[in-house]
Amino acid sequence: MNTSSIFGGLPLEDNGVTPSLIAKNELIDKLKAICALEWIPNSRPGNQGGVGNTVEDLLGIKENNLPIPNAAEWEIKCQRNARGRISLTTLFHLEPSPRTMSLVTSMLLPFYGWQHDKAGSKYPETELSFRQTINAVSRTDRGFCVVVDHSYRKIVISFDSTQVDKRHLHWLESVRSRIGVSELNPQPYWGFDDLFHVAATKLLNCFHITAEAKRIDGKEHFRYYEIRMLERFSQEHFISAIQTGKVLVDFDARTGHNHGTKFRLRPGCLPDLYERVTLID
Repeated sequence: MNTSSIFGGLPLEDNGVTPSLIAKNELIDKLKAICALEWIPNSRPGNQGGVGNTVEDLLGIKENNLPIPNAAEWEIKCQRNARGRISLTTLFHLEPSPRTMSLVTSMLLPFYGWQHDKAGSKYPETELSFRQTINAVSRTDRGFCVVVDHSYRKIVISFDSTQVDKRHLHWLESVRSRIGVSELNPQPYWGFDDLFHVAATKLLNCFHITAEAKRIDGKEHFRYYEIRMLERFSQEHFISAIQTGKVLVDFDARTGHNHGTKFRLRPGCLPDLYERVTLID
């Protein structure tokens, strides 16, 4: 993408080299300039993170390597609003503890997984899937949920076989034969402090940008239209957001590959995780 042709005289880099340090206000001006543009082609077609990568390419920076003082304290997060529905935002990846046991691939997938929908075609007949987006408000149709344990200061994954939907009774019987249908043992978990360390390192301060998406001549384009500056990520707000179902745990593993466990956020809730929110006019 040739940013110089899009921005005219705006001094943005397009040579793959991180530019010199710039002031935060200057970065805000550049983000506002992006929002003033019409439809911008996705610079990373086929990449799920293309909505954010396109902004980074326009700014001439490497992924989330913001060229401003204290760059490690800032992140750019972009959220796609397609057909009026904003997608979930991935906050960060973090495998559950005890991490040395690799519980996703050693327990959840082999004992609680189900046949992958492409088993026998794209993958072998034996390919299993454990793909669940789990929250603390209600259990999934396979009986999984998130539990916020304040007494032990940890987030726990729980399984209740009595809550499995009747559509999955055949799968439940296979779980019974593989490992039994009692509570998970051990239960995958994340300590409050471990979560906050990873989240705050990644999201201490953040520019949050919302974008619409549509296809033009067969290619995906974005129009960025709203910027919020979010400051001081809050552990208390984050744990509360998990408990109220705003933050979800997303498992995405199959026999051949674990795509990683993600903490994801419902639409419009990112500002709820911060102590200070400023809408950029």
